[in-house]
Amino acid sequence: MKVVILGASGLVGGNFLKKFKELKGVEVIGTHLNFATKETVKFNTMDLDDTANFDIKGFQPDVIVHCGALTWVDYCEQHPEESYEKTVASTENVVQLAEEFNAKLVYISSDYVFDGKNGPYVETDPVNPKSIYGKHKLAAEEIVKSSNVNHLILRITNVYGDEIRNKNFIARLLTDIQNGEQKTLKLPFDQYATPVNAFDVAQAGALLLEYDKTGVYHIASTDFMNRVQLARRVLDFYDYRKIKIEPLSTKAINPPAERPLRGGMISERLLREFPAFTFTNVNDYLNLVN
Repeated sequence: MKVVILGASGLVGGNFLKKFKELKGVEVIGTHLNFATKETVKFNTMDLDDTANFDIKGFQPDVIVHCGALTWVDYCEQHPEESYEKTVASTENVVQLAEEFNAKLVYISSDYVFDGKNGPYVETDPVNPKSIYGKHKLAAEEIVKSSNVNHLILRITNVYGDEIRNKNFIARLLTDIQNGEQKTLKLPFDQYATPVNAFDVAQAGALLLEYDKTGVYHIASTDFMNRVQLARRVLDFYDYRKIKIEPLSTKAINPPAERPLRGGMISERLLREFPAFTFTNVNDYLNLVN
């Protein structure tokens, strides 16, 4: 099986690349757009004719995992055209590639397709995005669903784990602790979600591909907490007191983009079909990296 991971220099894509490199009988290529790594090659999903692109036609993938997107929620709200290009238009191009190669497409989506009033959500709950980011993720989902491409849509949120740039929330906290930082974090106490390790996402994706599953799956771990609780979980694990937390309401923080307050997801379909699948949690990860 030949697999292309688009956006493999990021958190989710990087963990997909790691997982697929472990599998026997799999030839995998990871790509990047702007942030290059030793393990990735360039591929611009916004311009399939870019002369610097990896020769995907020569590779002829059986599976394309599309992890590339603009994920900075507030930036998306303030730059909707760029958000559309990097999330919606890029997905249109990736669908075109999947159709050309008759490849299965794995699209990575988000719980931001929901309004955050009644979470955590299962796959059959009605969608109702409130932010530009959420609307564009949903638009990309619809492009995938309406195509003739064999596909998987994996919705995830609050992803953490091993990442080259350490951009995710837990990784940044761990870096601050290692550097002895002293500061105060202003965090929302009313935004609830289901943090998940990116490697668990990759393992779930690999399992679903192995059994040729299709459609929408929620990939969420057992933790359900707000951002204050998540930060305290990390800081308390290391008994680190130099970083203080100032809990604030989302209304007081007043971010440019509306946030789903009661968000997060339940992996109902995955665990119904694969009841033996086991998710790790935040404490498991902290014990691993400690």
